[in-house]
Amino acid sequence: MTTSSLSNPCKIPVFLLSPQNQSNKFNFKTQKLVQTHNKIKSLLIYNPNFNKLPRISRPSKIKAAIAMEGATDQSGKTESMKNLLFVEMGVGYDQHGQDITAAAMRACRDAISSNSIPAFRRGSIPGVSFEQMKLQIKLGVPRSLQQSLDIEKVKSVFPYGKILDVEVVDGGLICSSGVHVEEMGDKNDDCYIVNAAVYVGY
Repeated sequence: MTTSSLSNPCKIPVFLLSPQNQSNKFNFKTQKLVQTHNKIKSLLIYNPNFNKLPRISRPSKIKAAIAMEGATDQSGKTESMKNLLFVEMGVGYDQHGQDITAAAMRACRDAISSNSIPAFRRGSIPGVSFEQMKLQIKLGVPRSLQQSLDIEKVKSVFPYGKILDVEVVDGGLICSSGVHVEEMGDKNDDCYIVNAAVYVGY
């Protein structure tokens, strides 16, 4: 019996089983392997409930879903942004001092500094007051620096609007500034770059 005579969709290696070149002990072990493979295949492929088994989502999808749910207010209710108005985007740099929080704060300031939002204060949206303005912040930060990020300092950049969530994802950049200036607090010549997206709505 050879591999050509076996159904082997899972790519389990099956060798020649002819008595001329295999011992009886090896033949027995290999046959047991094939039998086990066939049992597993029958359980998975031919089980009518196979497609009904629960699927596990990727961690990144779970994290994103939690981020979009929003914050919890004092009454215990989960707040969310039901109506997204616009998205502001910015980039922040810390060329000297290697402070990832400073880069993130500059990215957020860059995102909001060239925008004005009169609609909330002027009552341009019927039934929506200024106090109902909500924000969701997404930051692209190099993974190795994410633990050093001070989220509360980043939140302080925004003068108004209820911040529902600050989501930090892999992004940004660490590059060389080209010069190491000890007088400016440099530990090396690294420059930190952060990307920011600010979602505004109610």
